[in-house]
Amino acid sequence: MSLRVTFLGTAGAIPTTERNPSALFVAREGDQLLFDAGEGTQRQMMRFGTGFSISHLFVTHLHGDHVLGIPGLLQTMDFNDREDQLVIHTPRGTRRKLESLVYALDSRPSFPVRIDAVGDGDVAYRADEYEVRAFGTDHDARSVGYALVEDERKGRFDRERAEELGVPAGPKFSQLHEGRSVELEDGTIVEPEQVVGEPRPGRSIVYTGDTRPTAATIEVAAEPELLVHDATFAENRADRAAKTAHSTARQAAEIANRANAKRLALIHLSSRYAGDVGDHVTQARAVFENAFVPDDGETLEIDYPDSR
Repeated sequence: MSLRVTFLGTAGAIPTTERNPSALFVAREGDQLLFDAGEGTQRQMMRFGTGFSISHLFVTHLHGDHVLGIPGLLQTMDFNDREDQLVIHTPRGTRRKLESLVYALDSRPSFPVRIDAVGDGDVAYRADEYEVRAFGTDHDARSVGYALVEDERKGRFDRERAEELGVPAGPKFSQLHEGRSVELEDGTIVEPEQVVGEPRPGRSIVYTGDTRPTAATIEVAAEPELLVHDATFAENRADRAAKTAHSTARQAAEIANRANAKRLALIHLSSRYAGDVGDHVTQARAVFENAFVPDDGETLEIDYPDSR
């Protein structure tokens, strides 16, 4: 089951020639999701080959560098004769403002657009085998972050043990793996726990949007495979980060460390670092070794925890 992340925009409020404003594309098998849509997101989607078949757009807050790409994206979808509904999730209390942005153009999209308001602790979207949870963040606007969290998977089926117990290959294997006991020809009952291991964890991705460090980021998902965290400033501007409701690279790394994340992507970089993000990487890795600054267009395949 593939799970892939593409960084469409990693800049802060002001884009640079190398970095677009905020947008993160996530593909899980046939599902395509978008988190934030800063100015130019549709062009980034073309440039990096993600396509436009997203079913859900998750907005962290209504600052321009996170939402100004929405009208253009909707217009392109309309020109491409889209018919499927698009659901846009936005922080509670911002629904009307987002509606104004969506319908700012003279014509409405020809396809259905639904806008849902979400708050801390809400399940924004429940899909087959995973959900997207909203969690509270600390920014100078109504804001939430989002975590894609997969369900637990079945434990591994021990075929060798099943055969030792006399279970014939075929439907009874499937029944046991589904958690149902089976009866053998001699009347012996074999229980699932005799041949099926403990449930295995799924994967999770946490995306904060703009925020100061928060405990909610740590609590929303257990040991995420990827934490995508605001790292607007280097540590020498920690006061500025606090004042503007952002985080430093080191603060993001401290959150990753406490969350037992596997990897940390530092995003929303201020344009003052356009030429050099070395301090971000150095300061973050002093706390959390597996930290990096992604380039726009960089794609990651997210592995299962037990595949490493």
